[in-house]
Amino acid sequence: MVGAGAAQSSAAGWRNPLRDKRDKRLPQIAGPCGVVIFGVTGDLARRKLMPAIYDLANRGLLPPTFALVGFARRDWADQDFVDVVYQAVKQHARTPFRQVVWDRLAAGFRFVTGTFDDDAAFAQLAETLEKLDAERGTGGNHAFYLSIPPDAFPVVCEKLHASGLARPREGRWSRVVIEKPFGHDLSSAVELNSVVNSVFPEESVFRIDHYLGKETVQNILALRFANQLFDPIWNAHYVDHVQITMAEDIGLGGRAGYYDGIGAARDVIQNHLLQLLALTAMEEPVSFSPAELQAEKIKVLSATKLALPLDETTSRGQYTAGWQGGEHVVGLLEEEGFAADSRTETYAAITLEVDTRRWAGVPFYLRSGKRLGRRVTEIALVFKQAPHLPFDATMTDELGKNALVIRVQPDEGITLRFGSKVPGHLMEVRDVNMDFSYGSAFSEDSPEAYERLILDMLLGEPSLFPVNAEVELCWQILDPVLENWEQHGRPEPYEAGTWGPRSSFEMLERSGREWRRP
Repeated sequence: MVGAGAAQSSAAGWRNPLRDKRDKRLPQIAGPCGVVIFGVTGDLARRKLMPAIYDLANRGLLPPTFALVGFARRDWADQDFVDVVYQAVKQHARTPFRQVVWDRLAAGFRFVTGTFDDDAAFAQLAETLEKLDAERGTGGNHAFYLSIPPDAFPVVCEKLHASGLARPREGRWSRVVIEKPFGHDLSSAVELNSVVNSVFPEESVFRIDHYLGKETVQNILALRFANQLFDPIWNAHYVDHVQITMAEDIGLGGRAGYYDGIGAARDVIQNHLLQLLALTAMEEPVSFSPAELQAEKIKVLSATKLALPLDETTSRGQYTAGWQGGEHVVGLLEEEGFAADSRTETYAAITLEVDTRRWAGVPFYLRSGKRLGRRVTEIALVFKQAPHLPFDATMTDELGKNALVIRVQPDEGITLRFGSKVPGHLMEVRDVNMDFSYGSAFSEDSPEAYERLILDMLLGEPSLFPVNAEVELCWQILDPVLENWEQHGRPEPYEAGTWGPRSSFEMLERSGREWRRP
């Protein structure tokens, strides 16, 4: 058993002062710490958070004395909580189950029963964490994961402050993890940030955008800045336009409580897709330190503007009944929990311009939707047409524009589309693909995004977490679109299994472009 004194002496300085000189291939292991999950009975905790914590332990990236505390209204004993985590791990963990790892991890599980406004429950939580510091050696280092609705953030933060848990003693840390949505517009985001920062300093706030934890998203940085091959053409001289797509083939049955009134733009474009735009369009950082990465993202988001007029450069839709995957599915208005007059959009597309020297004149098209043709998330740089001076029209009539496509999910990888001569005695050029796949290139499976993000949070590594300025800039970009849509009645219908409403295709057709069919 590790004593509290030993844990204290190493907790604050756990990050090795020689880390910059260490072998970067060696993994970093979290120091003494514990995590408290509010909303531990929810779907996110069961499917993602608990399995990710086990997978980290299984990979040897958590300290042997790690502690996990669940906080919820359920009248559970500690063993009940252990059983719940066990079932979640057995069902959803990425790595194989090992009894020795489980036994060591489960020894640090505790459960506190209470509501978010219950002073007695927070007093019990403080007592539980103090006992874990003494018994498990967690060193007074605590992360509070708010897997709860945003309207509950203020009361939980206030109770953490009142109970003394938000302000650790010297040499220890307290951090708060917040799931999206980060507000529903700019003013609410500013207010939310103010509430959270009144309790936790900004360096202790970790806003989870799970897309930023995906290996393929992080590979954008490697692709751009580790290869001389791409940098000379990553600009307006060669790129015609950029398409960023997040398409899902599932509907919204059973999710009305979260999604109705939110819609595709708030749910996906404001966070995931604008973050992908920032990584795609930003300038090379001086280093990959958190401050430098965040500075470059903030600069490019500050330069990002909506293309006008919004009636022609944006589109929103709502899926209706149709056929998908050989199955007839109902429309949104027939899904359980949605009102017959719901104006919630299930498809959103916007056109953006990045007013920098690198990207002047290049439109960025962002789209997201439910019940589309297939599940795919990708970033596509579509290049300008070559002059084709030596060729006559018949030689290149089947040739499209060159494209570099980063596949975020599924089938993670990169595709380069270019023209090649068709075998035969005629000069005929046709599109071909050069493909890189993570699954075939690397023997090791990519860790889940939540594994990477939870570990980075425990290490105090904020590179992949949006800061206040990023969140507020993203709302500043999107708010005029939402206000415009509010004045224009219902979303345009589109049939389930198709690729969105007619207006989304007209967005690009006006400039002679078209959406990719992934």
